[in-house]
Amino acid sequence: MTESGSVIYRVVPKCACSTIGQILYYSDHGSFFPGDIHDAKKGLHKWAQDESQAVIERAVKGRETFAFTAVRNPYSRILSSFFDKICGIQRNGKRYRGNLVPLLIQKYGIDVGGADGTEPFDQIASFRRFLLFARDTIRFKKPMEPDIHWSAMSGHIATFIVNGGRYDAIFHTERFNDGMAGVLGDLATPHRVDIGAIPRFNESADHGPSRAHPVEDYFDDLACHLVFEIYKRDFELFKFATDPASRAPQGDIDLDEVHAKLGR
Repeated sequence: MTESGSVIYRVVPKCACSTIGQILYYSDHGSFFPGDIHDAKKGLHKWAQDESQAVIERAVKGRETFAFTAVRNPYSRILSSFFDKICGIQRNGKRYRGNLVPLLIQKYGIDVGGADGTEPFDQIASFRRFLLFARDTIRFKKPMEPDIHWSAMSGHIATFIVNGGRYDAIFHTERFNDGMAGVLGDLATPHRVDIGAIPRFNESADHGPSRAHPVEDYFDDLACHLVFEIYKRDFELFKFATDPASRAPQGDIDLDEVHAKLGR
């Protein structure tokens, strides 16, 4: 939430959250945070900061502060998670979650491009094996609990609703400028934001190898089946096509439907 109290944003990992966080920071301070917005300790209220929790809770339950989030096509999102969190070296110079990648190499036969991720490897084969792992974590909670970066968007979004909040907007990252402009158009912020001039803050861009193929090439029939099995509710609630080559949203999100189905 902005310190000015202009807006609440429910973060959904791998859905342009770095760019959105920087936009909210800019709307309060007139400048961007110098670094990864996820590392900011001041300038935004965050649930992870103890001193912010009471402020955020009052605003969420009071429903007088504009609240929004963003969603992304499940195919692109899970693929981004793979390249960032599995293949990539993180900001601390280490692999994500310590022994996670060695576990995947051992139990699922995944290749990640060597110790530093720079060696060539079969990206498509490794991603499809990672997809089996992601399915196992989500469906069976084995060999670990699902990670926030590949757990379903509907799960993240539901926690805000069941804890007393209501969204005023949910937009598709595939229509980012229109969606973010629609949010900001309803707000009175200390500093005006020109969405067309805002850079994209892709903090994971340098973490791992570049994607070598179009998104749809990573998904054969089995991979498509697994993705739909894992993210069925995301596809249906947020109006995405099940064809990986048709990643644009197929319709507008019905906020009443989202609240009814995720608020149970």
